[in-house]
Amino acid sequence: MPVDKSSSAKKRLNQVNSHLTPPKLPADYSDVLGQIHTLRTIAATPDPTRRGYVRQKQAGKLWVRERLDALLDRDSFQEIGSVSGTVLWEKTGPMREKPASFTPSNNVQGIGKLRGRRVLLTADDFSLRSGHADGATAGKTIYLEKLSLALKLPVVKLVDGSSGGGSVTTIRTAGWSYLPYVSMYKYVVDQLNQGIPNLGAVVGPAIGLGAARVVSCHFSVMAADVGALFNAGPEVVKEATFEEGLDFQTLGGPSIHCTNGTIDNLAANEAECYEQIRTVLRFLPNSGREAPPVIASDDPEDREDEALRRIVPRRATRMYNPRVIITSVVDKDSWFEIGPLWGRTAIGGLARLAGRSIGVISLNCEVNGGALDAAGSQKLTRLLKLCDVMNLPILQFIDVPGYAIGTAAERAATMRWGVELGKAYFSTTTPLFNVITRRAYGVAGGLMLGARDPVMQVAWPSGQWGSLPLEGGIEVAHRHELREAEKTCQKAARYGELEEEYRRLMNPVRTANAFGVEEIIDPKDTRRVCCSWARQVYQSMIPERLENRAAGKIHPIFA
Repeated sequence: MPVDKSSSAKKRLNQVNSHLTPPKLPADYSDVLGQIHTLRTIAATPDPTRRGYVRQKQAGKLWVRERLDALLDRDSFQEIGSVSGTVLWEKTGPMREKPASFTPSNNVQGIGKLRGRRVLLTADDFSLRSGHADGATAGKTIYLEKLSLALKLPVVKLVDGSSGGGSVTTIRTAGWSYLPYVSMYKYVVDQLNQGIPNLGAVVGPAIGLGAARVVSCHFSVMAADVGALFNAGPEVVKEATFEEGLDFQTLGGPSIHCTNGTIDNLAANEAECYEQIRTVLRFLPNSGREAPPVIASDDPEDREDEALRRIVPRRATRMYNPRVIITSVVDKDSWFEIGPLWGRTAIGGLARLAGRSIGVISLNCEVNGGALDAAGSQKLTRLLKLCDVMNLPILQFIDVPGYAIGTAAERAATMRWGVELGKAYFSTTTPLFNVITRRAYGVAGGLMLGARDPVMQVAWPSGQWGSLPLEGGIEVAHRHELREAEKTCQKAARYGELEEEYRRLMNPVRTANAFGVEEIIDPKDTRRVCCSWARQVYQSMIPERLENRAAGKIHPIFA
């Protein structure tokens, strides 16, 4: 059959034309913009039929997008990676397609504002694969950590799930098993040591990598109603340790991790978590390259409080509430305590003096007589390092009889952690100011008082100090003499004579006569003295400190 050469040539010409002249596409790229809009709309719209979303609401938790609205300033969020996720594309014509289905990444991140201040935010979407890596884009999390280092912006982490941690289904999807590198952690450590605030909230079960991310933060808080934290969930624990009947709360709820130091603070719910994060951020700079924020204060610097003259009892065995002293001296309503439920022999937190941000350390004579135990030392070590990387001067209220003693203290490695605290005092360089309210004894007292040269401090008239408290110290120093007196039934009388003599010699004025303490002040004037110190520190020492950090002369380390 003869071939129609004309028809064949025409067909060939059409093929060539189709290659040279592609299908006409919109000049304004509205097709691509439409795809982006569709994907963003799907990501921002909850699907009440999806099992994960239903489970999220049944647990009493906010959805990830609701959390952004609850935390950030209104309309301030700019998402990064808004269309990242898994898309099933449907071809609609030559060079044309549309998303048939879209599963967004289960990690939402971007830039927003907290009370007008720019921050980076990363938030888990537990409703999608419980936050596991097989529902996320791995590079997304690492990108945000790098971005924080580049922009020197604080990072807020809302953890609900594993934050991109592993799942066995990842092996099935990839077709091979992987070595579980934690690629982003290098950047996290750099942020921590550069003083770029990392603030984390546990607003659901924080599992594995999710737990590690929030515990690594400078400050962490857990929602009491929905929060929990553990290395592995109840099912994995049951197979490994044969512990059955565990739920999230009994395995790693607030009663465990807010009392053992894993998480700093407890909040009643998600809203209170977010308020604590806002509060902490107001004390901190964007990075260690900056001075801490200074705000206006209407609390007079010379405000006096005569009640402080009577707060420390004349009888050394009687206790008082040290938080009353803290709140009296610092700016009104500025005191924010960190770790109130653990390490309770010590008190630590943030506050302001005449609007200037400071760290605050105190001993707690209402717990264990104020003797510093292992947990208290760990808490203060962490706070010292936090203040050092954030350039926060520290005000200390000293009333310490020494390290905790006894068999329980020895089993808890009190001296090990006490020495670590001493290392922190002498390896940090942030300015310290001591107010000796009562006791300063032993190694603990010596390390806390003498870590700066020159020492900047004042004492109250109630001050007592030495190597050992008299209670027990007299028996040790005069053991033979008291034994001899006991033979003639004179031990009690002789002990009383010795105690009277030592108490007379321990009059703090005698120490001031020898310039063993620089100044004894009227307690009512403590705020004025401390505000004067803070003003001078911010005028001269903080600027010099920033220059030294920029020049690499000092290297604060948090992690």
